[in-house]
Amino acid sequence: MAATSDAAAPLKPLHGGALVLLTAAVALSTFMEVLDMTIVNVAVPHIAGSLGVSPSEGTWTISSYALASAIMQPLTGWLAKRFGEVRTFVASVLLFVVFSMMCGLATSMPMLVIARLMQGAGSGPMVALSMTLLLSSYPKERQGIALALWAMTVVVAPIFGPILGGYLTDNFSWPWIFYINLPVGLAAAIITWALLHKRETKTFNMPIDVIGLVLLVVGVGALQFMLDNGNDHDWFSSPMITTLGIIALVCLTFLIVWELHAKHPVVDLSLFRQRNFTVGVTGLSLGMMAFFGINVVFPLWLQTTLGYTATWAGLATAPVGILAFLVAPILGRNLHRLDLRAVVTFAFVMFATTSYWFSTFDSGASFSALVLPRFVMGIAIPCFFIPLNQVYLSGLPASEIASASGLANFCRTLGSSVSTAVSVTLWQHRGEFHHATLTESITPDHPAATHFLGQLSHAGFAHREGLGLVDRILTREALTLAVNDVFLACAVLFVLLIPVLWLARPPFGSAGGAVGH
Repeated sequence: MAATSDAAAPLKPLHGGALVLLTAAVALSTFMEVLDMTIVNVAVPHIAGSLGVSPSEGTWTISSYALASAIMQPLTGWLAKRFGEVRTFVASVLLFVVFSMMCGLATSMPMLVIARLMQGAGSGPMVALSMTLLLSSYPKERQGIALALWAMTVVVAPIFGPILGGYLTDNFSWPWIFYINLPVGLAAAIITWALLHKRETKTFNMPIDVIGLVLLVVGVGALQFMLDNGNDHDWFSSPMITTLGIIALVCLTFLIVWELHAKHPVVDLSLFRQRNFTVGVTGLSLGMMAFFGINVVFPLWLQTTLGYTATWAGLATAPVGILAFLVAPILGRNLHRLDLRAVVTFAFVMFATTSYWFSTFDSGASFSALVLPRFVMGIAIPCFFIPLNQVYLSGLPASEIASASGLANFCRTLGSSVSTAVSVTLWQHRGEFHHATLTESITPDHPAATHFLGQLSHAGFAHREGLGLVDRILTREALTLAVNDVFLACAVLFVLLIPVLWLARPPFGSAGGAVGH
């Protein structure tokens, strides 16, 4: 391992046209990967109908991708050290492209699920390494901008995913949501290889930690399957969900113990000994839980309760990206002048404020009223993602950036999965509670109820039809009250996270420690 010559003459950062091209290529690959996590959501009914399966079976296209991607993310560090960061990234992009095509060509659900699993496995290292490659290619003083550009693609992709997915599915056919990855992915791979193949990182012939890998695959697999199916099977009243929960708990507990003592760990848990890494990843993961919870139930509520189409729900969700897109580069340029803890505190205060704002809406809220807090929320997004990425990377040597990014992305993905399961379950259970509470008022001695039923009777509704209409109104109001409860819970979580941020210790200026030296 002759590192002396490499260390003595490090490669200079890229500049000019080469840096712009690389930034575009890496940003597009990140955009493509994150987009694919959300673009399929709106197409599930079409996919299920086309392949002759139920919509609940159709959701396997989402969970299989998330599962494989989550497992591969913490492996990023090992892969990068074994094969080199540039080779691993380019191979990841090319695998993603090949299996995107296989997804589009699938003629049965098993074929599609296998292709999505492989596509997710290919995508796992892509996001973490995209940030690593950007940081190593930018001059030290401009790494804040690199982080800002990277965060913008991660933030904007989930906003455009549902809109693009809905448009392609409605106007073309569902395979096109996968085919659009081909030109983007090929361009990203070719440009990255052309610019960086001579800047490959050192490789080490490291053995794979087989026991750690098995524990990771089984533990995360059981956890993901439990989170995806728990709500449909009434959680721990189901023996299957209980069994999956026990398997996940046992495997992940053993994984932590094993990895802390393994000579070549597949997941480098020693990173959590770094105070800023622990605080940054905790803030990112729990903040993502609250942020993702809002983004999951909001479009669901619009479509299932207020009667919005997938396209209009997407349009109501999208304004959150406007201010995020405008603020991110300004923040990135000035990151070194700011106390990053104060910036993230501002983000969490804004998130809590807009979440509380959402919790005040009733079922008669207009489109413009719903869009306004989404627009305001956008200012907090770059103030959340960009500084926390810098916090958890601060002080780490360049050799650990890939491992740190992979582990942080794994925690972020896991936070999103847990958030989806918890927020949908909470919404459903609170909906049932509010429905039962509201139904108690529909009695013969309640003046408003009898008056309303009397009006329906005069309008020509039979008694049974009138009660059916009342039940639908109660369901709509109950689900609206329930979604208000979810928004309020997210607001509380954001406020509770603020003190955690201040446990981080400055300076944060050296994102990636030795990168760029």
